[in-house]
Amino acid sequence: MNFNVVRDNQNLTCHNDKTVLHVITGLNDGGAESVLVSLCQNSKNIRHVVVSLIDEGKYGSILRKSGVTVYSLNMKPAAKSIFDIFKLIKLIRSEKPDIVQTWMYHADLAGGIAARLAGVRNLYWGVHHSVLEKGLSKRSTIMIARICALLSGWLPKKIICCANKAKIVHDNLGYAARKLCVIPNGYDLSRFRPDNDARNRVRAEFGLGSHEFIIGNVARFDPLKDHSNLLQALAQVKKRNIPFRCLLIGKGLSPKNPDLMGQIAKLALQDNVLLIGQCSDVPAIMNALDLHVLSSLSEGFPNVLSEAMACGTPCISTDVGDASEILGDQKVCCPSRDSRALADIIIELALEWQSIPSSWEARKAASRRRISEKYSIENMVEAYETCWFDTHEAGVSGR
Repeated sequence: MNFNVVRDNQNLTCHNDKTVLHVITGLNDGGAESVLVSLCQNSKNIRHVVVSLIDEGKYGSILRKSGVTVYSLNMKPAAKSIFDIFKLIKLIRSEKPDIVQTWMYHADLAGGIAARLAGVRNLYWGVHHSVLEKGLSKRSTIMIARICALLSGWLPKKIICCANKAKIVHDNLGYAARKLCVIPNGYDLSRFRPDNDARNRVRAEFGLGSHEFIIGNVARFDPLKDHSNLLQALAQVKKRNIPFRCLLIGKGLSPKNPDLMGQIAKLALQDNVLLIGQCSDVPAIMNALDLHVLSSLSEGFPNVLSEAMACGTPCISTDVGDASEILGDQKVCCPSRDSRALADIIIELALEWQSIPSSWEARKAASRRRISEKYSIENMVEAYETCWFDTHEAGVSGR
């Protein structure tokens, strides 16, 4: 087998000698991917092994530096992937994990079948979508989700959803209701925290004034993120003579994107919108913003809201996934695809920032407090470990 693997020998012996093997489609930028990394880094008493069906992407090296064993299978497209399943089966047998945790539909299906054929009964699926609609989701994704629904009563022991909305959607899709549970994402509050030095550094890097009102959106360029909705809202904000700059951060958000550049020019936003592209230091970016705006058509549990709020940056969002639950304030949510409603909220908060500094400072403090109280990384790690080992500790074998 031609696996790419790096082992950290000091990490092979952990408390209680438990091993959790994670299977995920890839390790590039994404909400589920970042949660997996945080979980492995903060679950100290368990040995974690991560298997990427494709390649190591952005997070492979980060995981290895944290002492996590990483495999990349470099799987080929569908027609040849059946042979790669045997690689995965052999890998699982060699690692002898106590638990196999899969992440997202493709890995749930491929990893689930491989785990069972490898003799692992303690299989846990991970669901990180809250919308499955033609035109919004790929046909192949919808098809695999439906296959997973048919197998959900047999393959996994539990199906861990990242959001309440995701649980409802998959219950309606036919997933085994008795196996569905919700574990919200958690955040490292020592990493995501208010940092004035980072704020000043990033603003200086992009030529932004210390007293400018800076809006931001951190999301890859994808129809589900609906950047068009955000740009249309910003055009309406500009017409109201509200001064602002907006940073668009994420994969595909660069001047090399002709579609995006065309939309910005058509709406006369060239002087207002900066295309930053991918950024590795998300906490620094969040600190540089005064307001983070999520404009998506679909989300599960949008990490960017929690990450921004943990840095003391207020947020507004379309009412998708568990966004309103994260924000804790329906007044800063609006329907998706409604650029006028989104613009109205941006304008309201921009005026508060401009005219009522004490109210704005209170809003920043409340944003940080909500994440620290509800969505700490410690809470998430404890919930996963309890879910994995609650029955296992009672004597159920995973092999």
